[in-house]
Amino acid sequence: MAAKVLLFGDIGIDDTIALIYGYLNDDIDIVGVVADYGNIPRKNAIANIEYVKGLFNSKEIEDVKIITGAELPMTGETPIYYPEIHGEYGLGPIIPPTNYPEGDLENFLEIVDIIKAYEDEIIIVNIGRLTSLATMFILYRTLMSKVKAFYVMGGAFWVPGNVSAVSEANFNGDPVAARAVLAHAENLTIIPLNVTEKAIATEQMVDYIDRVGPIKIVKPLLDYYYDFYKKRNPNVLGSPLHDVLTLMATIHEDMFTFETLPVAIVQAEQGTERGQSIADIRPFTDLEDETAKKHRIAFNLDYQKFYIDFMSIMTEQRFE
Repeated sequence: MAAKVLLFGDIGIDDTIALIYGYLNDDIDIVGVVADYGNIPRKNAIANIEYVKGLFNSKEIEDVKIITGAELPMTGETPIYYPEIHGEYGLGPIIPPTNYPEGDLENFLEIVDIIKAYEDEIIIVNIGRLTSLATMFILYRTLMSKVKAFYVMGGAFWVPGNVSAVSEANFNGDPVAARAVLAHAENLTIIPLNVTEKAIATEQMVDYIDRVGPIKIVKPLLDYYYDFYKKRNPNVLGSPLHDVLTLMATIHEDMFTFETLPVAIVQAEQGTERGQSIADIRPFTDLEDETAKKHRIAFNLDYQKFYIDFMSIMTEQRFE
């Protein structure tokens, strides 16, 4: 039976590839997508999601619910967007139709209906800022206990961050929301940069997907993404698929090794440490942050399993 997934995303290029992977994968049933600010503005995220749905000739995908999520972080700051990384619409060089009426989609509370419809079965996958997910815990703590599991892309544990030396973008973008989610969510798995930076799609992989795969926007998206990473680090071997890997984790736990540890989020308003994720590896727990609770964290990735699964799904061919 396919995993029922409600996806929260700040729809950049890697989020878009995750959506395509999920739509192509018979083991994943995306029942709704919450469009948040983050990599791009919320209204552009809605246009992205609508555009990607239109690439599939499927009534089931056409019926996937689009929900308007957060437009601002809980910190009250004005978001900073990253078109140089993701493009204006999270589609690299592609500009989709933009006649999607954002005002008609003020439907955030439909998340409640989805959770009730799939009670004790729904899996929430958060691959962007955690503002919308935190809002659900603030408004509906009892209802959120009906969610089967949570998977969050975020954090960097004893590895370099991608926003600062120690901080990852999703936690850094709204550390207040990240702290709220980690303080209240049960059965939560964190997929941090420790593993997502290793989930690389090389140029050769992308070229092959472009030749034989059913969705032809993968190459222009990942070429755009890779160009940014190459400029930042000439030694990088390809595009890291942070969000695809997080969605994969819902059905491929054997791809990872995990540890369960108390986790705290640094709440600094600014500076290098803002949004830093700290895990306590001592045999006793006395983190000063009283909200720190134990969560499962992925620390190692079996790249061969990742490669086989990603290439098999994206090309609709069997890889070994």
